[in-house]
Amino acid sequence: MDDGDEQQRELQDRIMRYRMMEREVTDPLALGLLRDVLAELEAALRVTSEPDVRPT
Repeated sequence: MDDGDEQQRELQDRIMRYRMMEREVTDPLALGLLRDVLAELEAALRVTSEPDVRPT
């Protein structure tokens, strides 16, 4: 397994944990912060899953 695959798996695990917390949180501020964190993690996951395209 290369570092990219491991990084993707870590991000997916973190996203899953935050999604589980999101269901349990009742405080509106905490929920907003969780959603911000989730958006950043999902953006990072998209970046790591994109193929490395470089001009030749």
